[in-house]
Amino acid sequence: MLEVYPIGKAQFPPALDMGVVQESIQSIGRLPAELRDVIEGCRDLDHHIRGGAWSIRQLVHHVADSHMNAYVRTKLALTEQSPTVKPYDEVAWSRLADSRLDPGPSLDLVEALHARWVTLLESLGPDELERPWQMPGGEPRALWRLPIIYAWHGRHHVAQIAQARKAFGI
Repeated sequence: MLEVYPIGKAQFPPALDMGVVQESIQSIGRLPAELRDVIEGCRDLDHHIRGGAWSIRQLVHHVADSHMNAYVRTKLALTEQSPTVKPYDEVAWSRLADSRLDPGPSLDLVEALHARWVTLLESLGPDELERPWQMPGGEPRALWRLPIIYAWHGRHHVAQIAQARKAFGI
């Protein structure tokens, strides 16, 4: 049986840990190459990663969509006072026409986006990383949580694709 969380669920330190944040930023920096590598030579991008889940193609596009939103949330947290960010329906986004494209544009987007995002994240000190943001109706969250969750998010989806390719021989 294929695991939903092949690398486990995201873990957060109880408070800002600059070492964990720096490791997360490095992981974000590696993701574009890891994502390209994991789909290299895939014979069926439309194969689902497991029953009832997205296809490999949709998952690559999802990473681009999700990380664009995270980048915008990072910038909002740095430029506004405790902004409330707009959520989005990631399942509905996965059904839109651009999620049927070849993954190339999304791979290029992730590469360019992560180059900017990593540069921005590396420039932040503890005060900036403590800046709050929130989802509608939610509690404020510190900015330092974003690189940790999205480093995990990238590794999580790369692991799901690798797991599916191995299990289905694609």
